[in-house]
Amino acid sequence: MTDTPPRALPRDSGTGGGHVAQRPAPPRPRGFLRSVLGAVRETVIIVVMAMVLSLVVKTWVAQAFFIPSGSMEDTLQVGDRVIVSKLHKQLDGIHRGDVVVFRDPGGWLPKISRPEGTDPVGVVEQALTFVGLLPDPADEHLIKRVIGVGGDRVVCCDAEQRLTVNGSPIEEPYVYPGDDPSSLSFDITVPPDSVWVMGDHRSDSQDSRYHPLDGDGSEGSVPLDNVVGRGIVTVWPIGRIGTLPAYPEVFAAVPAP
Repeated sequence: MTDTPPRALPRDSGTGGGHVAQRPAPPRPRGFLRSVLGAVRETVIIVVMAMVLSLVVKTWVAQAFFIPSGSMEDTLQVGDRVIVSKLHKQLDGIHRGDVVVFRDPGGWLPKISRPEGTDPVGVVEQALTFVGLLPDPADEHLIKRVIGVGGDRVVCCDAEQRLTVNGSPIEEPYVYPGDDPSSLSFDITVPPDSVWVMGDHRSDSQDSRYHPLDGDGSEGSVPLDNVVGRGIVTVWPIGRIGTLPAYPEVFAAVPAP
């Protein structure tokens, strides 16, 4: 009779029960869907926070505007993007020489017919403009330079074809080369809490002089409530980045009204 080799006995689990030990299951890898949902959630949170912050800045601090016309050349060119400070108006007020953005007081801008519909690109652009992530196209705003403030008497022109403010003639280095200070004569007194504004490109600017000229200046003046803020810097294109000077020296000799 041949010897039969002994068979190996099953290894005890060590618990005394005599059961065969089971290998622990490998940890489950994090599901792909769970990873995607987590990334989407974090992205949405970041985007919402950025939009809220941008809306807060636009409402109380500063706003970007797109320059659509040449009425402020050479100071501003068509296509420039400028930052308008709302804090300057609140903390320091508006002064002669400031470049300001203001809402149309009524009848200064032509009526703009906006196409109806829900074009996705247009909706997104409007939303981004609303929260301040895109510059305002200035469809309902204008940008000009303040020449007179409440109580000032602004006259065009003296014997040397200069504007006078409260009887003091001013030399205007910002006026577009070759332009006269004004091709229209006027003699007005700016109402309280208002400003008299003119474009630097005088021959290409529909400003206070035209609304209307036969009045006392009340209709051509812009109420301070309509002023959004003071332009402080050009931020685009890159080659034109720079501040917007108010030329305080031009008005340094102007007496109080």
